[in-house]
Amino acid sequence: MMTGSRSTSTFALGILLVSACSDASGIAADGGPSDGSTLADAGSSVAPVCALSYRQFNASAKVNAESSYAWTCTATTRKMTGNGIPDHPVVGGSFATPVGTQTLSVSFPFVPVHTGTVRTLTRQASGYALNSVKLDPETDGSCAASATSTGPGGGCVAIMGRDPWRLEAMGGAFKFGTDENNAHTQPNGQYHYHGMPEGLVATTGMTMKLVGFAMDGFPIYARYGFTSAMDASSPLKVITGSYRFKATPDAGRPDPAVFPLGTFTSDYEYAEGAGDLDECNGRTGVTPDYPEGTYHYYITDTYPFIQRCVKGTPL
Repeated sequence: MMTGSRSTSTFALGILLVSACSDASGIAADGGPSDGSTLADAGSSVAPVCALSYRQFNASAKVNAESSYAWTCTATTRKMTGNGIPDHPVVGGSFATPVGTQTLSVSFPFVPVHTGTVRTLTRQASGYALNSVKLDPETDGSCAASATSTGPGGGCVAIMGRDPWRLEAMGGAFKFGTDENNAHTQPNGQYHYHGMPEGLVATTGMTMKLVGFAMDGFPIYARYGFTSAMDASSPLKVITGSYRFKATPDAGRPDPAVFPLGTFTSDYEYAEGAGDLDECNGRTGVTPDYPEGTYHYYITDTYPFIQRCVKGTPL
């Protein structure tokens, strides 16, 4: 896995146009664009990522296409346009469909409102990363109760599954061909993340990094957050979700000896206080981009990896 700053001579050639107050993919670990130019501080802590644009060729063998995206804001709406091509190296994985260019135009509330109500996002995008790659933690794969293996004819399917036992991409038992960024492609070629987007969070040290926005408009961070949510002077730490394995597998579940716990979404339960976050993998606190504090989500190394619900209202 490549870490630290990204070298354009290694995997990308082209032009980079950036204007934002927050870090973004295509930006080196020292905070500047990977082509050595200067990152302009054109935003504010109130409105980060309102003037961000990027266009650069990704020469990774699995991509070989230009990554292009832009973020803009109005008084009511934050808008992302992009082509869904990642702006980081894509190595490993076994994609059933080649990475393909998309035409994306997605709007988010510019001033999100925490309603306190959990809105489940079943088989929908949870949000989008700054590089226009979809955050899509769930799968369309499932197993029948009578499933005997993950192999052909074993009772599980990777796509268009309608059996009751929903497969987890990060569960390990069923191989979805994800790469080192915990991503792969959908049948239409859309590259999307199921877990920690390592290419976006790669730095030379522990950093609280804004990586995208949820569909309800609240920001999404990855892996690290402040030990004390409302204290920016507290140390950074790895943030953990508050889900755990159920003590007893659900009745009728396929054999745990063949499908270990974690294979299916239903293997997990929310346990308030078990980790740092609520049931939507979020919490209220200060961040480098919102020093006065805001509700925000995390991508975590533990389930649910990417949030499966939101506390605000998508457009």
